[in-house]
Amino acid sequence: METETRERIPLWLAVAITVVVSLPFGLYLDKYNLPLWVAFVVWAEYFALGAKPQALRVMVPAYALGVALTGIIMVAVAVLAPSLPTNGALAVCLFVGVGAMVFGMRYSKTLQAGSLPYFNGISMLLGVYFTGAFPASAFTTDANLLPLVAAVWAILAGLLGAALGWFNVTITFPHVVPSSKSAAGAVAPTH
Repeated sequence: METETRERIPLWLAVAITVVVSLPFGLYLDKYNLPLWVAFVVWAEYFALGAKPQALRVMVPAYALGVALTGIIMVAVAVLAPSLPTNGALAVCLFVGVGAMVFGMRYSKTLQAGSLPYFNGISMLLGVYFTGAFPASAFTTDANLLPLVAAVWAILAGLLGAALGWFNVTITFPHVVPSSKSAAGAVAPTH
């Protein structure tokens, strides 16, 4: 007998619940609010990588490494900016740094399997940094260290997103039932 997995709570309701659960992290922590748009991007990655807890083993390290390496690139930008023309340091550092990051993917199965979160790590760090969606003055005012604070904030928001993805699937309370295939072999809808 074949089996299939069904949800006890429909996905649309689980998503709505998860959105409401996430709100305090973006609204009520004052200057320590996490950028929920980052969390939602990583939440979507969880679904893109199969919506199973095993996806976390790929997406969390790939995303965090993408953020961390881009944070280091942005430190180099901050250090070199006074010596180069406007945006010259940004262009040079991102060209060399991101090129090296992508080249290095060939040596890591995790980064190959997690290319989506790895690249999202790059874009999320740049987004958090350039929008100032991190508590800069709470930790440092040193322009050379601000990219690292932004990186920590982007990683924390990403971890929240990974947790939201796991939570979202978990609260559907999936269960295995006998397959409802008809005589013609078609599967009955589950929703």
